[in-house]
Amino acid sequence: MNKLIATLVAGLFASVAFAHEPAAVTSPTPATVKAEVKAEKSVAKAEKSEAKVDAKADASVAKVDAKADASVAKAETKADASVAKAETKADASKEKAMTKAELKKAKAHANTTEKKAEAAADVKASTAK
Repeated sequence: MNKLIATLVAGLFASVAFAHEPAAVTSPTPATVKAEVKAEKSVAKAEKSEAKVDAKADASVAKVDAKADASVAKAETKADASVAKAETKADASKEKAMTKAELKKAKAHANTTEKKAEAAADVKASTAK
């Protein structure tokens, strides 16, 4: 029986605690409302400022990228021009060497022809005697 009474008393206290009506919600004071509005404006202003800073940073990055791309393009153009100049110089050198070789060949051929003519003349002269 003691246990039964203890359980009933505990249940009574528990139901009283849960059945208790919560405190009434008080409406915010005008000062609180003003502070909240001011805080919201401040947050909006900070977000706007952050957006501006982000836009400036993006523009700066884009500018640096464009400058780097232009520098790379300029270097590539300069390298291409250097390669073309070297190829032209090599072609000219090759052409000059070939011309020299052809000239030597022509001289050797003329010299050989001259020697053959002299030998033929010597043979004719010795047979004519």
